[in-house]
Amino acid sequence: MKRSKFLAAGIAIAALSAVASPASAADTTQRLGNRSLAAVLTSDGNRFDNNWNDYDIVTEAVLAVIAGDTNHNSPVRLLADGSVPLTAFIPSDLAFRNLVRALTGTRLTSERAVFDSVASLGLDTVESVLLYHVIPGATITSDMAVKSNNATLTTALGAMLNVTVYNRAVPIIELRDKDPNAVNAFVNPYKLDINRGNKQVAHGITAVLRPMDL
Repeated sequence: MKRSKFLAAGIAIAALSAVASPASAADTTQRLGNRSLAAVLTSDGNRFDNNWNDYDIVTEAVLAVIAGDTNHNSPVRLLADGSVPLTAFIPSDLAFRNLVRALTGTRLTSERAVFDSVASLGLDTVESVLLYHVIPGATITSDMAVKSNNATLTTALGAMLNVTVYNRAVPIIELRDKDPNAVNAFVNPYKLDINRGNKQVAHGITAVLRPMDL
C-alpha cells in the first residue's frame, strides 16, 4: 500500500459530523503539533520490561516493520511522520500475550518471548495487523470518540472496525473487529489521548484487533 493510498483511505465516523464541520476540523488539525506517535512510543528507550500494561511489543513491531521495509513504501512509516493526521488504537503488552495464548495455547512469561512469537508470523502479517489499528486522516480525541456510538471506522488496512459506546459514569468504548468469536477490544479509560495536542493521537486498548476470522 503506497503512501498516497494510505492518505486517501476514508474514515466514516457519522457521529462526529455533529462535533465539527469539515472546515473547522481542518482548521483544528492545522493548529495541532507534529510530534509523531513513533517518537512517543520510543521515548522510554523502547525496551522490553516487566510492565505488561505499557506498549513495548507494539513499539517493537512497528520498528521491525520499518526496518524490514527496504523499499520505503510501508504505510507503517507514517507513524514516524507527525505531520500526517491519524489515530492509532494500540494494544498493551498484555493484549499481545493474550493473543499469543489464544493462538498457540501457551502462556509466555516474558515480553521478548511474546514479541518473538508475534514476529514469527512474518513481517507482512505483522504489518497488516498494525495497519488494522490505524485510522488515517483523522485526529480522533477521546472527546470525539465517546460521541461515536455505532460509527464505522475505515482502517489503514481497508478493513472496517465498528464502534459501540456504552454511556456509563465513565463511557466505555468497544471496538468490534473481523473475528466474531474473539473477545472484543475496549479502549482503556486510563490510556486515552496519548500525544494529545498533536496530529497523531493514540488510545490504549485491551486486546489486539483481528482483521480476519481466526
